[in-house]
Amino acid sequence: MPTGMTDKPTLRTVAAEAGVSIATVSYVLSGHRRGQTISETTADRVREVATRLGYRRNDAARAIRTGKSDLVLLSLSVLADPWAQAVAAAVSDAVTPLGKTALIVADGDWRTVLANRTPDVIFIDHVADDPELVDQLEAFADQGVQIVAFSEVLEPRGFDVIRSGAEPRCHLAVEHLLERHTRIGALTSKLEGSPRFDAYRRTMAAAGLPLGEVATFEPHPEGAYRAAMSVLTKPDRPTALYCTTDFAAIAAIRAAHRLRLDVPGDLAVIGVGNTPEGEHLDPSLSTVGPVGFNAALSRIIVGRLTDREGAPGQVFDFPWQLIIRESSS
Repeated sequence: MPTGMTDKPTLRTVAAEAGVSIATVSYVLSGHRRGQTISETTADRVREVATRLGYRRNDAARAIRTGKSDLVLLSLSVLADPWAQAVAAAVSDAVTPLGKTALIVADGDWRTVLANRTPDVIFIDHVADDPELVDQLEAFADQGVQIVAFSEVLEPRGFDVIRSGAEPRCHLAVEHLLERHTRIGALTSKLEGSPRFDAYRRTMAAAGLPLGEVATFEPHPEGAYRAAMSVLTKPDRPTALYCTTDFAAIAAIRAAHRLRLDVPGDLAVIGVGNTPEGEHLDPSLSTVGPVGFNAALSRIIVGRLTDREGAPGQVFDFPWQLIIRESSS
């Protein structure tokens, strides 16, 4: 029987399969490539082979020595959101070959985890512009915790910041619907303090049109489904729906199917976020969002697994785009 079918895979096994040296495999899977010139293509191949062969590093001794937990902590605001689920899956796939475990917690619970453990990297998908919170993040960064924070307004202070430029581009979704529709409704998680909903309000006003039927939803798919049903059963229902998240748009399509409405024939639908689930929906979901975000975020997190203590942090910008698919065409 071939080697590797019964034996536990080793660095040598992975190296032979990937066609690289054992040292290269060691550098890639440890996350420590300082001074090494290893292309991303080679690194991706090594990680793919390690995953396929089921190779895992034995980092117990390292954990005892360094106090690190080999955790990558993902703090996600809405765990039921397909966007959050796709982020979790992509990051987990990227860090597992490195001997890391992705731990997913609800929004805000990262503080509790940090009180007891020291993750190697933390990704927080929403950070408010709160001076006390920012001071906390900076203090943790000073302790050696690598932090990647999603914020449109924060500046790096020992941690990295991801920006999307989402709010200025949400108007593109509404403008797209206005090309064929005037009765455009909206599903939103909140009416006030939501830049995504404000984009709908401003764009409708600029077109000289009143707001259509608007419903607020609780921040989970079933809440969005109930909100969509309430809008679509109105006597003068809209012919198009702008939804401030992709999961709300997906729920709206479910509701339309339940009511025997054709999408996009009877109802055009567009979301916000560009989640993989929306791309593979039937009909595929039109949306505004970043392209290739999950893969890029995974690369950033893998890069932060190297020793970067004392680094000032940097900004990663992911501009959003209008992506027209079947649900509104």
